[in-house]
Amino acid sequence: MQAEERTWLDSQFAFNERLGIRVPRLMEDWDSLELGRQMAILAQWEHIRGNIPDHVKRFEEQIKIKQSMLYEEEDFAASCVLNSDIAELASRINDLHIWFRTQQDLDRESKRHG
Repeated sequence: MQAEERTWLDSQFAFNERLGIRVPRLMEDWDSLELGRQMAILAQWEHIRGNIPDHVKRFEEQIKIKQSMLYEEEDFAASCVLNSDIAELASRINDLHIWFRTQQDLDRESKRHG
């Protein structure tokens, strides 16, 4: 892939710090993109998407650690902070699951219009 195309493709994704992955942020309407560009986006997303289960596992491990800490915690305020942290991590996992399923939506769009 030429440098100009690589730069264009990279611009179609933005790093989401909260989730730890790059997510699509199409700069153009999907239907207006050439088939080659649609396929490049789908291939890049498939590569990113393949790492989502590893991110989910990492967040699950963090939840387990915080749950263990919560079990031992006697201070109410500290318990509230741990509960909040656990809820945030669970929310990230949920968001990652939604992004993981996004591939199916993109595939349907490309097949419907392709």
